[in-house]
Amino acid sequence: MKRLPLWFLSAFFIGAGVAHFLYPKSYLRIMPAYLPKPLLLVQLSGFFEIGLGALILSPRYRKLSGLGLIALLIAVLPANIQMAFHANLFPDFNATLLWLRIPLQFILMIIVYQITNRI
Repeated sequence: MKRLPLWFLSAFFIGAGVAHFLYPKSYLRIMPAYLPKPLLLVQLSGFFEIGLGALILSPRYRKLSGLGLIALLIAVLPANIQMAFHANLFPDFNATLLWLRIPLQFILMIIVYQITNRI
């Protein structure tokens, strides 16, 4: 039971990473225009989500993967901010939920840190 949060977190990030490759257009829509090579960035973030999500399960690399995931969450924060400030560009999303994604990103960082540093 102690490892359940670890498995859940791993599955969450691996699933999110796979989605970057299955649905790249969804991620390209939210990329800020000032970032270069948006498709490459979507693919890289997906690659790192999958890899770091899998490494969470390795006791040897767990803390390092947690720090990597926190760095990744910081790196994708501009996309969440982009969506919140330009909610009119995303009519299929609830504007309030777009704003809630920003603090939820920080909560997720705390969860990643706690899970990867206590088990």
